[in-house]
Amino acid sequence: MDIEAPGAAARLSDVRSNIARVCKPARRAPEDVTLIAVSKTKGPEAILPLIAAGQRVFGENRVQEAEAKWPDLRAAHPDIELHLIGQLQSNKAEEAVALFDYIHSLDRPSLLTALARAMDKAGRRVPCFVQVNIGDEAQKGGCPIVELPGFLEKVRAADIPLAGLMCIPPADTEAAPFFALLAKLAADHGLEGLSMGMSGDYETAVMLGATHVRVGTALFGARE
Repeated sequence: MDIEAPGAAARLSDVRSNIARVCKPARRAPEDVTLIAVSKTKGPEAILPLIAAGQRVFGENRVQEAEAKWPDLRAAHPDIELHLIGQLQSNKAEEAVALFDYIHSLDRPSLLTALARAMDKAGRRVPCFVQVNIGDEAQKGGCPIVELPGFLEKVRAADIPLAGLMCIPPADTEAAPFFALLAKLAADHGLEGLSMGMSGDYETAVMLGATHVRVGTALFGARE
């Protein structure tokens, strides 16, 4: 633990400094960018040093993995905010609503129905980002751009708080045009939240308006 902690603190400081540096020419306040530490596949021994260094917002890809490790961590650190950033199966909607503070992957009518039902049952409204299939990739989740206006109407009608839009640009391509497109789509629909940018491109995302960046490797080191 003692060996890990200074490394975690230094990595966190580097990422925060990079965000602040990019915010300056973009005329943005660093505090307007939420840094989500993506802790998927990482155990408490890797997460605790980041908590000790001051990080309070974490992201997980899978409901089952989060259920296994976060209840104990949050009992000890009740100010933690937990985001679901991975694909969500409709049959896990109740568990997701119980565990997470934000959901970033609302992308289809069947999931919308399941989440609305789960939120009604729990008496809890969890803000959701609508994931957009920004590169029109068949293998990726996300609402097709052409279907976005109608889907956003359905989300609002279901009384699910709309946090904004989320995207994952196509791999091995320049991310900036896709981030710019997501920002335009959000503006067109009166949404301020933009969940975009990961370890390799979060600075570009911040420059183009990201309000939430999802950073794993740059904070935890390379994944096994």
